[in-house]
Parts: sequence; C-alpha cells; structure tokens
Amino acid sequence: MDRRTFIKKSIGASLALGTMAQNAGYDNLFAQSATPIDLVALKGGEPDVMFDMGIEALGGMKTFVKKGARVVVKPNIGWDVSTERAGNTNPKLVSRIIKHCYDAGAKEVLVVDHTCDEWKRCYSNSGIEKAAKDAGAKVVPGASESYYHEVDIPRGVSLKTAKEHEVILSADVFINVPILKNHSGSSLTVSMKNLMGNVWDRGYWHRNDLHQCIADFTTFRRPHLNIVDAYSVMRTNGPRGVSVEDVVTMKAQLISTDIVAADSAAAKLFGTKPEDIRHIRIAAEMKVGTMDLDKLNIKRITV
Repeated sequence: MDRRTFIKKSIGASLALGTMAQNAGYDNLFAQSATPIDLVALKGGEPDVMFDMGIEALGGMKTFVKKGARVVVKPNIGWDVSTERAGNTNPKLVSRIIKHCYDAGAKEVLVVDHTCDEWKRCYSNSGIEKAAKDAGAKVVPGASESYYHEVDIPRGVSLKTAKEHEVILSADVFINVPILKNHSGSSLTVSMKNLMGNVWDRGYWHRNDLHQCIADFTTFRRPHLNIVDAYSVMRTNGPRGVSVEDVVTMKAQLISTDIVAADSAAAKLFGTKPEDIRHIRIAAEMKVGTMDLDKLNIKRITV
C-alpha cells in the first residue's frame, strides 16, 4: 500500500470515530482524594520522574498503547526559545513519554507540531528534536499545507471545518503534551489550546472567536491522553515570553484522558478559576469533559 492510500484509509477511519464521537489553587489541588482515578496530579519531581509515577498510577502506558500501535506525541514546539524560557514542552518529558510508548510495544512514535516561529529552529532550539530522536521517535515537520487534510467539525459553532495534520489523523494513539503558560489571546494555553498545533489555518480561529473555536475543535479531536507539563510555568508575556524572568518553577504535572479536566486543574495550578477561562467553560458546556474537579477522583502524588 503506498503512502497516500494508507493516509487516505487511515484518515477515513479516524473521521468516522471523530464524528461518533498563586498558590491557593496549587495547594487546594493537592488535597487528598480517592480512586478510581480520573486525573493524576503530581508535584515535587523532575518531569521524567513525575511521568513515571503518574502513568503507573493509571495502569502504565500499556493501558493506552497496544503492541504494534502507531503513536503520535504532540508537544508544544511553537517557539524558537530555549527550555529555560518555558515556551515549549520540556524535552525530558517528551523523551520519557516516547520511551514508555516503545516499552508498551509501539511500532512507531512520531512527534509533530505546527510551529509559530521558523520550524527548524523551533525543533532544534527547544531541545525537543534531539530528545525525541534520541528516544527513537521520528520527528515530522508541520510547515507545509500539503501535510494537512480537511475534516468536518459536526458539532462546531464557529469552527465547522479544519485541516488537520495527516499523521495525527492516521495515528492509532494520540498523546497531547502541552506546557501550561500565560497566553495573551486565550488567557491560558494548555491541552485544548495546544491542539491548534494540529491544524493549518490557525488565523481563522483568531478571527472567528478564538475561545469558541478552541472548544469546537475538541468536539472532533480528543486525545487519548493529555499530559500537562507544569514544571516551569510562564506566568506572563505568553505565549512566547520575553526572558526567564517570566518563568516560575512549579515542578508539577497533570495527566488525564479528560481534556477539560486536565485544563481545569491546570487553571487552578496557575491560580485561576477554570470557569474564568472561556474555552474551558464552553467545552464543559458542550459536554466535552468535566470542569468541576469536585466531581472527579484525583490521585495526588508528591515526589
């Protein structure tokens, strides 16, 4: 089967499934809770160590990645800045996720983002390209419209169609790995906002009610797993930042299959009420996921 036939068949299958388908907040999030687990909230360790513990709490990566699976890991690689600036996902976390995927039996792991700055510099200077390749993943560019295929968003209000990257459409498992940070347009950028790196025409979203478009897209594309990097957090001047002075060290991480829950918990970590972030509120109202963390069973882990 040639590449185009494979992509076409894979996209068709994926589309069928798709249409069926600071501190007060920080401290409160890490109070005691019970199981079964809807969300894992970790603090106090390095990104890779926290992920080891978090994914184990959810039953291990084999819960999500089956033998022979083709996995796409989607970090935030949007900016031509170093790791210390916290504009992109921490490369240590990306590397560890890839290792867990291969240990679970993945046939192939691909890493991709549609960057904002020049893509080669973003991939290189973020440290993610090297980390991903060293872990055995294939790093895929997202800088050409030819990689993207139009999909319908049946439940969309402002966003009715989008062009999504073909490797995400054809993946067996899609893992979303945003970094928590301030954003001038959407207040925060976390899991839902990170999905803008899946698509070609982000400008449409900004021109047509950004918050509604973010929520709309989640009705089509829900990752199998959301892993929020909150080790270093850009508190101001996001999404690109100006200097390391914009960044605070939180040493935290959130893991959930529920993208709304992940972003709601991230908002609390940031010191913001989830309902005050409009795209989180809209997505909850559209029943994409749960915003009310009191309704969830959260596993808290301190490293």
